[in-house]
Amino acid sequence: MRTRRGFTLVELLVVIAIIGTLAAISYPFLRKNIDKSRQVSCLTKMRALGVALESYLQENNRRMPDIASSRSSKNDDVAVLETVLMPYLNNEEAFHCPADGKQFAKTGSSYLWNSTQSGRLASNLAFFNLDEKPQAIPLIADKEGWHPGPKSTNIVYADLSASSDLRFVTSP
Repeated sequence: MRTRRGFTLVELLVVIAIIGTLAAISYPFLRKNIDKSRQVSCLTKMRALGVALESYLQENNRRMPDIASSRSSKNDDVAVLETVLMPYLNNEEAFHCPADGKQFAKTGSSYLWNSTQSGRLASNLAFFNLDEKPQAIPLIADKEGWHPGPKSTNIVYADLSASSDLRFVTSP
């Protein structure tokens, strides 16, 4: 008689159960790493926006662009961040945060411009009482808190650095 070598149904079910358990245990860690990588990718894109803004400032006598904070649709004929800085980036994906599932498709950008700084000289920016601290004046920010955790929003500051840390404090 020949004996068959192979797995029994019970052995296969045990292996599948073990693999399923390991997958269930590792999913939260995998999800957290995916979210973190999206935030880092978004932050890298925002740094590129800071570089593009610096190029714009050099060509426009250090004057901030006079633009709206955002638009409600890609079809709106409004000067906004993505229309003004596009010549310096040549890629509309530069305005797309990987964690944004809706706003980019609707408006053309995942980011907001701080319109209180529109038209100002780079040397004469002010935000609340922070006129002497350009590293604390936000210029560009995520439209929403796309990223999980307490640091859910990335920001480009007036010193053209990008961070998920809030550098300004408002008090009542």
